[in-house]
Amino acid sequence: MPERSFFIRGYQFPVCARCTGAILVFPVSVVLALKKKPSNKACIYLSGVMLADWMIQFLKIKESTNRRRFITGSIGGLGFNTLYMRGLFSAIKSIKIACETNSLLS
Repeated sequence: MPERSFFIRGYQFPVCARCTGAILVFPVSVVLALKKKPSNKACIYLSGVMLADWMIQFLKIKESTNRRRFITGSIGGLGFNTLYMRGLFSAIKSIKIACETNSLLS
């Protein structure tokens, strides 16, 4: 929807302002997942900010603005992406351990 997206020089972003924020903070999320390791609870609360903004708009309590969508998308994306990366890193570690164990048994 054009009213929910950013435009640069007449070009409409292919995703909404909320998703733009979530996408742009992805590299920060990778660093957080690797270095800072915030708690799962903190990440869920961060994700909840984006969900709350979406619900407020969905229930027609208050129309969100692109600026607010971007900010809540960035905050929520930080939490969600950090959880996602943590899960991905955990899966990779488990696969590596399984492969090493399997090679020791052979």
